[in-house]
Amino acid sequence: MEIIYCCYGGTHSSPVAAAIHLGRLDPHQVPTGAEISSIELYDRVPQSQRGKVMFVGEDDWGNRIYVCGRGRDKYGIEQAVKSGVLLAGGTPDRIWFVDTLPAVNWLMRIGGFMSRRLGWVKIGRPLLIKGTQKAFFNLAEIVSCTRAMCAPPPKTGGPG
Repeated sequence: MEIIYCCYGGTHSSPVAAAIHLGRLDPHQVPTGAEISSIELYDRVPQSQRGKVMFVGEDDWGNRIYVCGRGRDKYGIEQAVKSGVLLAGGTPDRIWFVDTLPAVNWLMRIGGFMSRRLGWVKIGRPLLIKGTQKAFFNLAEIVSCTRAMCAPPPKTGGPG
């Protein structure tokens, strides 16, 4: 399975969700600012990369995990990616887009705008980190549901 965590810019909530999914962040403990800042791609993806699917790792079941910023268009990016996979001879039904925007709060929106759009990283990033910490358990819940849906079925032992 190809799992793509999506948010507006692909640089805040989706990299955090991917880090939780991959076991890089404990889903039961709010991370420190340093832990959040050290997440690959966190507050580092330029606007020019929106729409690009970026690989971040493979989970313990062999699912490949990606992040993608999709801007305001919720389905256009999904359709383009799935169409490209189909044209390349792949199986688009093995691609699963997971929306992380429901977990995003106003601190993340304001901080992200300041950091990414205005380039005011020193002001925006602390707001982003605080917002990410507030949103963390909501992101962890999205990931928990995603992992439950993509986990392999349990092995059953027969008699004998």
